Amino acid sequence: MSKIYNAAIVGFGGQGHWHSFLLNKSDRINCIGAYDIRAERNEVAANEYNLHVYNDYEDMLNDEKVDIIIVATPNDVHHDLVVDALKAGKNVICEKPVAMNSIELEDMIKTAKECGKMLMVNQNRRWDEDFLIMKEIYQSADLGPVHRIERRVHGAHGIPGDWRQYPEYGGGMMLDWGVHLLDQMLQMIPEKLKKVYCTLSYVTNERCDDGITVISTFESGLVYVVEVGTSNFIPLPSWYMLGRDGTAIIRGWGAQDGEIVKSTGPDGEVVPVLTANGITKTMAPRRDDTIEHKPLPTVDKCYGVFYKNVADVLDGTAEQAISNESVLRVMRLMEAAFKSAKLNEAVDFE
Repeated sequence: MSKIYNAAIVGFGGQGHWHSFLLNKSDRINCIGAYDIRAERNEVAANEYNLHVYNDYEDMLNDEKVDIIIVATPNDVHHDLVVDALKAGKNVICEKPVAMNSIELEDMIKTAKECGKMLMVNQNRRWDEDFLIMKEIYQSADLGPVHRIERRVHGAHGIPGDWRQYPEYGGGMMLDWGVHLLDQMLQMIPEKLKKVYCTLSYVTNERCDDGITVISTFESGLVYVVEVGTSNFIPLPSWYMLGRDGTAIIRGWGAQDGEIVKSTGPDGEVVPVLTANGITKTMAPRRDDTIEHKPLPTVDKCYGVFYKNVADVLDGTAEQAISNESVLRVMRLMEAAFKSAKLNEAVDFE
C-alpha cells in the first residue's frame, strides 16, 4: 500500500487556495494545515477548507505530522521559508519563481542536498494543454523545419493591485508570467540558447515591469518570441508556430480555437491580391487547392501528475518531474533578459 503524505501550506492567498483545492483530489497527499500572516486568511483556511491553522510558521515546522511544506507566499520570502523548512526536516514544494535570483536558488538547492530532503518548484504550466499541443506539433516535424515560434499572454488590466506591483517583493511580469513562458520554451526546444534580447514596458506602473518581450535565438537559428502584456485590449494569438511547410495557431487560452494549415504540394501559380493602391503577388495567400486545414492534435490532460510525482519522489520510486537544474536554467535566463533590457542589446546565454 502506498504511503500517504501530509502537507501544510504557508501563505493562504490565491495559490494557497489552489493547492488546497487540488490536493482534495489527490489520493497520495493530504492537506492538513495552513498559516498566513493575515488573520482573515487563516479564518478562510479553517472555516472554508477545514484546515488546522498554526499559531505561526515555527509551529507548522514543529508539527511532526507534516511531511511537506508548500510555500505559496510573495516571492521575496521564498528563500528563507524554504531553507528553514528544509533544515527542520521537511520536504518542500515552492511556488514559482522559487527565488529572487540564481544565488538564492543555488543556496536552496545546496541546503536541500545537505538535508537530504526534496525541493520541488511548482512550474505547473508544463502541463498546460495548449503548451503540450504545440510541443507535440514541434516534435512531430509536421510543419517541416520550424524557424519561428511566438508565445503570448495578453491582459488589459495592468498589474494586479497587490504585492506584484512592487519590485522589492518580487513583482513584475517577468517573474509572474515570464517564468512560465520561458520555462515552456526551454522544455520545448532541446537546443543551446545562444542570444537573448529583451525589452520591458512600464505603461501602468513606473516601478515594475508590466510587460516583457524576450526574443531568444537558438543554435539552429530558430527564433522564439515570448511576450507578456497587461495593456492589450485586443490580444494577439497565444501561440503562432511557423515551419517551412505550414503554420500552427492557438488564438486563446484553450486549445479549442486553433488549427494547422499545411502545404499539400507545389505552390503553383500565384494569384495576386488587390490592395488599396495596387496588386501584390508577394503577399498573396496560398490557393485552397495547395493547402489543407488540420485540427490540432489531442493530448492527455494531466494536472494531477505533479502531486503524484511528488509522492513517488518521496517513495524513492521516481525522479523529480521538475528538476532543480531546469529551474535554475530558467532563473539564469530571466537574469540574462533583465541584463539585456538594461543594456538595450542582445546578450549571450549559453
